[in-house]
Amino acid sequence: LLCAAAVVVVAAAGDGPVGSPAPAAFGRVYRGAVNISAERVYAFAYSSEPGQVDAVRVYVNSTSENLQYPVLFVVRQQKGVLSWQVPLIFRGLYQRTYNYQEVSRTLCPSEPTPETGLSDQIIFVDVASMAPFDIAYELLVTRLENFQLETNKAFNFTASPSQPQYFLYRFPQDVDSVIIKVVSDSVYPCSVVSVQDIVCPVYDLDHNVEFNGVYQSMTKQAAITVQRKDFPGEQFFVVFVIKPEDYACGGSVPSSIHENVNRTWNLQRTKNLQVTVVPSIKKSVYVQAIFFSFLSFLSFYLGSVVVAFVHYIRVQRKASAGRLSPEDGSGIMTSSHPITASTPEGSSYGAIDESGSSSGHQLSSPELRPPAGSDTDSSVEEESDFDTMPEIESDKNVIRTKVFLYLSDLSRKDRRIVSKKYKIYFWNIITIAVFYALPVIQLVITYQTVVNVTGNQDICYYNFLCAHPLGVLSAFNNILSNVGHMLLGFLFLLIVLRRDILHRRAMEMKDIYTLDYGIPKHFGLFYAMGIALMMEGVLSACYHVCPNYSNFQFDTSFMYMIAGLCMLKLYQTRHPDINASAYSAYASFAMVICLAVLGVVFGKNDMWFWVIFSVIHVLASLALSTQIYYMGRFKVDGSDTDLGIFRRAAMVLYTDCIQQCSRPMYMDRMVLLIVGNLVNWSFAIFGLVFRPRDFASYILGIFICNLLLYLAFYIIMKLRSSEKLLPIPLFCIVATAVVWAASLYFFFQTLSSWEETPAESREKNRPCILLGFFDDHDVWHFLSAAALFFSFLVLLTLDDDLDTVRRDKIPVF
Repeated sequence: LLCAAAVVVVAAAGDGPVGSPAPAAFGRVYRGAVNISAERVYAFAYSSEPGQVDAVRVYVNSTSENLQYPVLFVVRQQKGVLSWQVPLIFRGLYQRTYNYQEVSRTLCPSEPTPETGLSDQIIFVDVASMAPFDIAYELLVTRLENFQLETNKAFNFTASPSQPQYFLYRFPQDVDSVIIKVVSDSVYPCSVVSVQDIVCPVYDLDHNVEFNGVYQSMTKQAAITVQRKDFPGEQFFVVFVIKPEDYACGGSVPSSIHENVNRTWNLQRTKNLQVTVVPSIKKSVYVQAIFFSFLSFLSFYLGSVVVAFVHYIRVQRKASAGRLSPEDGSGIMTSSHPITASTPEGSSYGAIDESGSSSGHQLSSPELRPPAGSDTDSSVEEESDFDTMPEIESDKNVIRTKVFLYLSDLSRKDRRIVSKKYKIYFWNIITIAVFYALPVIQLVITYQTVVNVTGNQDICYYNFLCAHPLGVLSAFNNILSNVGHMLLGFLFLLIVLRRDILHRRAMEMKDIYTLDYGIPKHFGLFYAMGIALMMEGVLSACYHVCPNYSNFQFDTSFMYMIAGLCMLKLYQTRHPDINASAYSAYASFAMVICLAVLGVVFGKNDMWFWVIFSVIHVLASLALSTQIYYMGRFKVDGSDTDLGIFRRAAMVLYTDCIQQCSRPMYMDRMVLLIVGNLVNWSFAIFGLVFRPRDFASYILGIFICNLLLYLAFYIIMKLRSSEKLLPIPLFCIVATAVVWAASLYFFFQTLSSWEETPAESREKNRPCILLGFFDDHDVWHFLSAAALFFSFLVLLTLDDDLDTVRRDKIPVF
């Protein structure tokens, strides 16, 4: 009734049409005034060419700041109605309000069908107010000339919260996917870029832009990949909205509700933007990238086959010449030159028979001994807390506290029992991998589903300038690049399996005394390292399905385990009898991962967490140093009651550090542990002072620095002991250093950062650099997989030169 009555009411003074609608012209400014008893109606008519999309933009302004009686504008079209008020009110945090007296909106265009020819369109603009007094306004309606975006052509424009913009884009016939690139010279005001289907109304205000389509926040840069298959009409709108506040893009957060109340913001939050729509890659690039990824790492398989073949030829030539030594120099024992049952007196201090007898007596002849490589399931060989050595405690205390230790002193346990002990590492890590990976996979699938359903691309921190979708995956290239970890991890398992099989065959053919040569061959930790490398690829791929702050620990969990297993393997090489059990090792890794999760939750601002963590870090370093220095003979038992343990620790400190301050009893170990503790204490102090937000990477840095320190110490001591590096381990060391240096260069090319807001992270996005498909981080994946593979080969082959050396001649360090 009000609408019907308003048509016949006599309006107040003004130059616009009064009462009934009257034709109006595009491009002319209409000024007038409205009140409760009068409204103004404008009619704009135009014709559209066949196939042409005409867009109309309405600009309105009112000098009134009275929020109780706003001016209401209603635009009626053939298939829709659009309305708003002036002053236009936006709401922010703490219910803050932002008022705009100038508003301009683009009307949803109507496209005529080709067979109708010229199409007449008419638009009615109603202006009204419930105010009992006159409120002045201005109205301007124009037709947009640059409404449709063109491929590879940049378009510049300006937007504000009350003056959003959107444009139309149509897919060319030969383009199936495009990337919408938006840039701006200014960081703020914060803006939102949205891609919406050709449906009216278009959601182009801050409070409703997230209702439809795909969207992401933006400061200086944004990029959205759009595929033709997602839009049946082969066209879409690109919408640009300026937010009334900047906190969503990392700007300052409003301090209170009372600040800047009823303040107008007409020209204070405008932003200049440039949009360019460029074609994305074709399907053939996907095929090339997949072939490149697999062929690059399958070449490692070919190289391994060549090395194995060359090694086989060399062994055959030596066998035909009758010049084979007890072992062939590559970690595999050979069958020529059998060792007699007699052993030179004093040549193997503490060497015992490894037939499995618990009495410790040697059998009288080799024929009565069980095969060296045989494995049984007897209860004697079950994992236990005691050692199978005669007079075990006294022997340990006498042997392991000698000033100069040799490998024979620390390889006295039954080989089969020790091998079974280290195989537990392999079976346990498989169990851990299954139980860890399945929930992770389920979670990241949920993340990806949420992104696809809601269209919110602020959930995941991709490099949007190089994020190539495939199926439901938003960044297939980041997932594909992890295939190297899985392929090279499997190849490492095959190499270890070959060595294991050849070693078993050699054991079945050789006399028992051949076990006194070289480093004891235990492959359980190597198998565990191969599984860990494969799982790192799986979990890294899962993380990159939707990388964000909450699931980054998925990408680092097995990195901790890889670093820890490498340190354990390096220590086990010359300490096979006193290395940590699988249960205690994995329990320690579990504690580290728990700390990593707590660091993600509490490590950002809570000082108490960093204090507790630093204390735990320092105490753990001291405890581990004590165990290493005394070869596991410094223990806390039931006899240490009350202050007894502290008195004993003080006595040891006085004996080793004050009485013998000029030269510690174990000089080499002391130097390593001093440097190691200085490094770890430095990390603890750094964490307390700077409190890095990326706590997972902080812990990983601690592991890697300790591993590199120990590896450098091991190689230096090896060369200092007049041992040599064979060509293969030397090549692996050089390759490891070169590939790690290259990979770290690409690792530090930050392309995104979940430590910042999604909009700030997108400022770091960069285009692809390899095949037009892979970015810097993908190259890091490729190179780091190769670097880890070479690192594992270093540990596998480092002591191959000792295969012809008796264990009582191999020093322990």
